[in-house]
Amino acid sequence: MNAPAPVITPNPNQAAYDARWQRILDCAALKQPDRMPVVLYATFWLAKYGGITCKELMYDYDKTKAIAERAVLEFQPDVVSPMVMQNAIGRALEIADFKQLQWPGHGVGENQPYQYLDREYMTVDEFDDFLFDPTDFYLQKYLPRVAGAFDGLQDLPALPGLHYIRLIYATRGFAKPTVRRSLENIIRVGEEVERLVAHHEEWVQRVAHHGYPIVSGAMGIAPYDFIADYFRGATHMMKDLFRNKDKLLALLDKASIFLSRMIIAAAKASGNPLVMIPIHWAPDAFMSGKQFEQFWWPSFRKVMMNLIDAGLIPMPLWEADCTKRLEIIKDVPPGKCIYWFERTDMAKAFEVLGDVVALRGNLSPSLLTTGSPDEVDAAVKHLVDNVWNKGGKLILDAAFGLPDETPVENVRAMFTAARKYAG
Repeated sequence: MNAPAPVITPNPNQAAYDARWQRILDCAALKQPDRMPVVLYATFWLAKYGGITCKELMYDYDKTKAIAERAVLEFQPDVVSPMVMQNAIGRALEIADFKQLQWPGHGVGENQPYQYLDREYMTVDEFDDFLFDPTDFYLQKYLPRVAGAFDGLQDLPALPGLHYIRLIYATRGFAKPTVRRSLENIIRVGEEVERLVAHHEEWVQRVAHHGYPIVSGAMGIAPYDFIADYFRGATHMMKDLFRNKDKLLALLDKASIFLSRMIIAAAKASGNPLVMIPIHWAPDAFMSGKQFEQFWWPSFRKVMMNLIDAGLIPMPLWEADCTKRLEIIKDVPPGKCIYWFERTDMAKAFEVLGDVVALRGNLSPSLLTTGSPDEVDAAVKHLVDNVWNKGGKLILDAAFGLPDETPVENVRAMFTAARKYAG
């Protein structure tokens, strides 16, 4: 006997969902939507909003889901960040014994934000190992250094070169106690991440049923930032610009290939074409224009073009002030990207980039944290008058999402002003 067909409940807010999402797609394509879209992007601010500690936000799936849903329903954004996935990661980090980060209740106080541990995780004499075989370098050296769960993988046999009967004999390495223990720990991490993803997907479905899309489906990274932040560390990377130029360029070229593949696969799996890419090392103060053009921009542009060719929409977040970079980063196909600026003057960004990319941002974090609702209202009006009303495709947001300390009344003022001046 055939089982009855499942009952599919239609979404009563599908039209509202589609309208909100279309505003984002129209902006990206440089088409004028019916009104200026506004984003709710929140990390530890949700703890303040919900009256819990930052540690609870990271460890309690149910509290995080409930608070995040309440925020969406109150502020009614056009799109919302994946607030469960990006906040409730504490359990997985702890089980993994992750060593590159301190987080609330683990290395810092329960109401303190992340502290990244900038260290040298790949030495200069390991460049050739990375270039020859990145996967083997990961297994043998990098992963055991950055997360205790992977400690033991360095005892695996070298995989390149295994063939025919030799690969059968090589499996002895997987029976080593250190390797078995590591694999068991990795499975425990994976099981916790499965729980996190299940809570994330449940929450995404709930807010979609209310009529609210998620702003992006995957995260990316620039090759230079990837190497500087997570392998070499700030001091060593800056020395590499002078001491190891050729090898550094080779590393960036290599990374651009596998990063593109990883990002494209993640975005395709999510079903969402927008890819958020936090940018760390591009700001004007970090390197000269000549160095930016030689070391930073080419490999990142290659990644962006790979994403565009795959039908995706890169959405880099240009942190700090990137005013001196505007003419360089203009070199992308029109109507294919969204540029999110933190501190770059948005009127200047529109002047240079307005016919090439949509813009996102960039209410001052200082203003949101210490200003009054009237000042927030005036700042939104300034962006509307100088970008939106002049034809700019602007997606309103804070400089890097809502600062943790932002008073709730200032967030209300931001959303109210967005609809008052560009609704």
